[in-house]
Amino acid sequence: MTIRIGVSGWSYKSWEKSFYPADLPKRRQLEYLTRCFNSVEVNASFYRMQSPSTFASWKERSPEGFVYAIKGSRFISHNKKLRDCEAPLANFFASGVLALGDRLGPILWQLPSSLRYDPERIGDFLALLPRDTSAAAQLALDHDARVREPFTRGGRKRLLRHALEVRNESYRVPELARQLRRHRVALVISDAADWPLFEEVTAPFLYIRMHGSARTYASRYSDAELDRWAERIRKWAGGGQPADASRISALSPPRHRSRDVYVYFDNDQEAHAPHDALRLAERLGVEWAPSERPG
Repeated sequence: MTIRIGVSGWSYKSWEKSFYPADLPKRRQLEYLTRCFNSVEVNASFYRMQSPSTFASWKERSPEGFVYAIKGSRFISHNKKLRDCEAPLANFFASGVLALGDRLGPILWQLPSSLRYDPERIGDFLALLPRDTSAAAQLALDHDARVREPFTRGGRKRLLRHALEVRNESYRVPELARQLRRHRVALVISDAADWPLFEEVTAPFLYIRMHGSARTYASRYSDAELDRWAERIRKWAGGGQPADASRISALSPPRHRSRDVYVYFDNDQEAHAPHDALRLAERLGVEWAPSERPG
């Protein structure tokens, strides 16, 4: 069981005075962040296709044991809305994701709040997701001309973890839980002021996004809120679940003695995210002190 706590992205103007040292060059911000947290969620891959050299650089600039959670392309989730996305998925994996090697953590698929639950749409998409790096490398071979520098080497075969974040109340149905469990995909626990909260265990790991409970992307978490989340995370990590979990089904949770948990703070607008992440890590006793310097 491993608990990873980090932030969503790392390049924010408001962090330069309140989190990063005043004399830290912008090009060193990622390296500084990897000394503070054991994981980070990458936003850039959501907005535009990255290159193998960028992913390789992220790997080189992080210490051993650090992992990146990668956001899937919004072209797949928001433009295509999960339909006819075989080629875009191939392009995503050919863009260099696999160049992260052992730094590659879970892959997050964030759906738009306007997209309602369609069991066929979700089922077809889940069936396309590669389950390991070998399958991802094979899929990447089907990339099209939009990938200028394809990276299609899977390296040592490793399982891939996928997480789905939904933002519409129509997903509160047992069928979604059954679909996600069938494919071992985690349903994201998304704490925000503007979207419903789903706390259903559907995979051997949990993925939690802390957007800000009072004001999405902006509000600070109080001590009482972080205490409550720390207790919930302990239960999930220990193989159980909170008695008052906001479930979408009456199914018994998949049985595991322990579970890995990934937590990312996305309340970055007023620079609360890194500080809240450190406060939660302290409550959970998550220590991170890599001995070697990255890069």
